Order: sequence, then structure tokens, then C-alpha cells
Amino acid sequence: MSLAKGSQAFYRVTSAIRDFLLTLDDVNTVTYGDITEIDLNKQTMFPLAHVMVNNVTLNDGTLTFSITVLAMDVVHVDKGVSIPDNNNTIETDNTFFGIDNEQDVLNTQLAVVNLLNQSLSRASLRTNKFELTGLGSCEPFTDRFENKLAGWAYTFSAYVENDISIC
Repeated sequence: MSLAKGSQAFYRVTSAIRDFLLTLDDVNTVTYGDITEIDLNKQTMFPLAHVMVNNVTLNDGTLTFSITVLAMDVVHVDKGVSIPDNNNTIETDNTFFGIDNEQDVLNTQLAVVNLLNQSLSRASLRTNKFELTGLGSCEPFTDRFENKLAGWAYTFSAYVENDISIC
């Protein structure tokens, strides 16, 4: 029994996701595993993408991975918030935008997971012999961790050929 090729499926999937995320301007660091074991107090690692394999279903001829990618950044509080409006700056009463950049973080990190989704659906990651099964879903989060972080949890399933041969 040869395990050489089939035992690489996990690495192929997680490495391809990591490599893609590192090409994006809004990702500085990609981590893997239990999020509680990552030192989220290191400010230099943000924006951060964190990959978690939730489970793998063994099918006839394929492996289906359920994966969650957390895309996050630090929210900075700014006491004097102003927003641009057609090359002018208007002061705001902060009732909608708040006193921080939380909406900016949510916007850029949604773009990160959207680009990953598009790549899985029809671009570079699909050529790595794995692709989405169905639709992924995104859930925003704020204040989930000790320091003020915001972002998106993108959960999706992707299948890859099961190339372990019992012959």
C-alpha cells in the first residue's frame, strides 16, 4: 500500500490556501491550527489570516475538507474621525462610523475572503485539483479576542481527489 500521494492531500490544500493568502496586500501573516495558541498580541503580524481544518469527510474517490479561514485586523480607535466625501473631508458625529476603523477592517478583510472564494471557485486554486463544493459563508466578528480585532470567519467545503491507492 502506498501512502505517498494520498498523504499529501492535507498539505496540498492547506499550503495552497496559505500561499494564495500571502499574495494579498491585506494579509501579512497566515497561521494554522488552534487560534488560542497564536500570540494575537503581536501587532506586527496583522492583518492576519488563520486557517483551521474543521473536519475531512472520506468519500469514494475524494476527500471533502471543511475549512474556516479567519481574516482579521486590529481595530484602532481614533478620537477625531473624519470621512472623505468627493475629495473633501467632512467631520462626522460618529453615530454611523464610530470612533474607530472597524468598518474599514471589516471591508478589507471581507475583500480577503471574497478573493479567496473567487480563487477557489474559478481561478488559481481550482487548478490545484481541488475546488469548492457548494457555497461558502462569511460571518463577521468583533471583540472575539482579547485585543480589539475585527474580521470575518469564512467557512467552506472543498474536495480533493483521494489519490491513496490500496493496490
